[in-house]
Amino acid sequence: MKEPQLPPPDIPSESANGQTGRPTRFLVIGAGSRGNAYAGAVTKATPGTIHAVAEPHPFKRREFGRNYIWGTQGSSSEGQEFADWREWVKWEISRREQASKSSNGNGHGAPTASGTTGPLGVDGVFICTLDETHVEIVQAIAPLNLHILCEKPLALSLQDCLTVYRTLQPPEGETQKPRSPSTIFSIGHVLRYSPHNTLLRKLLLTDQVIGDIVSLEHCEPVGWWHFSHSYVRGNWRRATALGDGSLLTKSCHDIDFILWLLCSPPSLETAHASGYEPHFPRSISSFGSLTQFRKARKPAAAKDATNCLSCPAEPDCKYSARKIYNDRHLAKGHTAWPVDIVSPDIEDVFKENGPKAAEVHLLSRLEENYDVAADADSTIAARPWYGRCVYEADNNVCDDQVVTLAWDDEGKAPGRLAKTATFHMIAPTEQQCQRRGRVYGTSGEIEYDSNKISIYDFATAKTTTIDVPKPPPDQKESHGGGDYGLARQFVNAIEAVVNDGLDVETAQARFVGCTLEEAVMSHAVVFAAEEARREETVVKWKDWWRMKLAASAKAWTA
Repeated sequence: MKEPQLPPPDIPSESANGQTGRPTRFLVIGAGSRGNAYAGAVTKATPGTIHAVAEPHPFKRREFGRNYIWGTQGSSSEGQEFADWREWVKWEISRREQASKSSNGNGHGAPTASGTTGPLGVDGVFICTLDETHVEIVQAIAPLNLHILCEKPLALSLQDCLTVYRTLQPPEGETQKPRSPSTIFSIGHVLRYSPHNTLLRKLLLTDQVIGDIVSLEHCEPVGWWHFSHSYVRGNWRRATALGDGSLLTKSCHDIDFILWLLCSPPSLETAHASGYEPHFPRSISSFGSLTQFRKARKPAAAKDATNCLSCPAEPDCKYSARKIYNDRHLAKGHTAWPVDIVSPDIEDVFKENGPKAAEVHLLSRLEENYDVAADADSTIAARPWYGRCVYEADNNVCDDQVVTLAWDDEGKAPGRLAKTATFHMIAPTEQQCQRRGRVYGTSGEIEYDSNKISIYDFATAKTTTIDVPKPPPDQKESHGGGDYGLARQFVNAIEAVVNDGLDVETAQARFVGCTLEEAVMSHAVVFAAEEARREETVVKWKDWWRMKLAASAKAWTA
C-alpha cells in the first residue's frame, strides 16, 4: 500500500498563468447567505472583483454593496446596483448597444466587459437566488455569453436541468450533439473544493492508499434544529412530484461527492484527452420518509396552538422558535445566520437600538402566522414561517433518507470495478452538516469526518491518522473552505480564458474540474433516487437515463 502524501496545509489551487491582464468583474444575483459567501470568497481569495449586485430587498442590497462593492463611505455607480436581475439584463443589453455604437459607429458587434466607452460590464455571474428561479435566469442571461456559477441545485426537475444544459450547450444540426462550451460554467457543489475532500480524493484515486475501492458509506447529519429551520419552516420545506425534496435541496452535493469519488477520473483534463467516460452506477434505490415533523407527533400539551409564541407547551419544546432564534443566538449577540434569515435587518436594529429592541423586532417576525382555513395555499407556500409550530407546518420533505448505488464490473481498469455506495441523510443529529463516512478497499479502510482522515492498512495492521488543516477563522462557515475553493477555481478559470487566452474547454477541465454535463448527470442521479423512493423500485440507470434523454429531446424539438 502506498504511503499517503499530505499536500501543503492550504492545498493551494492552480492559478491562471500570470495576472497581468485586467481584473475580472462579477455580478452577484441574490444578496442572501450564499451570495455573501461567494462574494466574500471572491474578494478575499481571488484576483477578481465584485462589481455589481441585483437584489430586491433594499437593506440586503445596500449592505452587500457596502461590504463588497462601493464601501462604507461611498455609494453605487452606474451599473453596480439593481433591484432585480431583469433590471440588470435590460441595462446590460442597453450598455452593449451603446458601447457598440460608440466603438464602431454602426451598432453592430458585441463589446466585451473590458470596453471603456461607457459603464463597465461584467465577465461572470453568480446566481444565488431561490432554487425555482435558476432556470429562468440562466435562459435570460445565456445570450449575453457570460461565465456562470449557479448555486445548487441547478433546477427543481430533471427536465429543467436538461433545459439549462441545452440552453448553455445547444445541440448542433441533425446529430443533436452538444456544441463545445463557449463560457465557463460551475455549480455550487462545494464539497468538491474543500481542502479535506480534495485530500481524501487524492488518497483514494491518485495514491490508492486502500487499493481498489469496494464500498463507501457516507452520512450527512443535518442537525436537529437546522432541519427545522430550513426544511420545516423555511424555503425548502415543500417538495413536488418532480422530485425536488430534501435529497435534492440539501444533499445533491453529497450525491455529487460520492459520484466524484467513485465515477470520475483523478484528472478531468487528462481524461478528456483520452476520451474517458464516467463510470456511472448500474442501479439506484432509496428509502425515506417524513418521520418527525407532522401533526401526529405534536405534543398533547400544545393543544390547538400553531405558533410557538402563543403555545402553552413552548417552554418545554426543544423546537421552540423563541429558544432557537433568540435564546440560542440573538440573546448571545449572534445576529448572523440563522437570525438574519428570519429578519434580514436584525444587525442594524441590534447596533442602532440595542439587544432589547432587536429581540422585540425578532419576536414580531416570529409571531407571523397563517390560517389554513382562511389563507390560500399559494399564499402560505410563497414564504417561510419561522415561528410556526413544527408539527403544524406545511412541510412534506423527508427527514430521514437512505440511497444505495451499485456498480457493474467493467473490466480491470482502475475506477471501473464493481462497488457499492450508501448515503444517509438524517435530521435529528447533534452534529450539524459535519459529514462523516468510511471507504472500504482491497488493501485497507479509510474513515473520515470533518476534521480528520484515518487510514488502516490490512498488511501492516497500522492506522495512520491525518488531522486535516482547518480553514482560517474567517472561513469557518464556508463548508470547510469549499466556498473559497469553488469561487477560486471559477475565477481562475475565467482569468485563464480572459487574460491568458486559454480555451474554455481546457480551462473548465483544469480549474473547475467538472463539466456542465457531469453536473446535470449528478442531479439526474438524485432524481432517479427520488423516483426509486416514491415508487419503491430499483432504477436501472442506463435504461432510465436513455429514456429521460429521449423524452427531453422530443420536448426540446417540439
